[in-house]
Amino acid sequence: MEKCAALLISEPAENRGRWREALPGYDRLYVELGCGKGRFTAGTAEAIPDALLLAIEKVPDAMIVAMERVRGLGLPNVRFLDFDAARLPEIFDRGELDRIYINFCDPWPKSRDAKLRLTAPGFLRLYGDALRDGGEIHFKTDNTPLFDWSIGVFESEGWALSEVTHDLHAYGTVGVMTDYEAKFTAEGLAINRLVARRTAATRGTDAPPLPRLRGASLVDARGYAQSRADHG
Repeated sequence: MEKCAALLISEPAENRGRWREALPGYDRLYVELGCGKGRFTAGTAEAIPDALLLAIEKVPDAMIVAMERVRGLGLPNVRFLDFDAARLPEIFDRGELDRIYINFCDPWPKSRDAKLRLTAPGFLRLYGDALRDGGEIHFKTDNTPLFDWSIGVFESEGWALSEVTHDLHAYGTVGVMTDYEAKFTAEGLAINRLVARRTAATRGTDAPPLPRLRGASLVDARGYAQSRADHG
């Protein structure tokens, strides 16, 4: 951690509304929620050198691996934040972000926990505040029930969807993979992906009360896929 200290933003709230001023030289400001061990982080930063990528991760051991990965590649356009996505308004002003990446988040399969999913209405409204008009969320998951559920939530919250697929790598590798993604793809598991764009209709935290999430339980992706195969 000491060797990678320069990559860690220990007091991110101090940069709220002034990230581009604090870290100048980049055209776009991207955020990755849950960077894990940083394969996607490093690959994306390398592929888009004119974007500043802020990688958020709550698991210290994983973040250290990610930081070492980025440091080893000498990538200047990545910073890491030990932070909780539920507190985004504390560190980002309205319209400050250009893009948010959500990769293979916890599906929280029980209906009672649905509000904890990173694609639940409460979180989408935080993203709606933080993203500029036309800003995007890039969402990938191996969990098909979570993906299908999320499509409905995105649409009901006023996001415009594109690039929706249930088998991203059907004809070969597309884009930068995460560690989980590479593992799942090698196992023959299909990857779901979509892009959600913020529009004038996208709801923010000043919208009417959040909808009550009922009947929102999920089935694990592998069990779901097997069930579909068993029933033709």
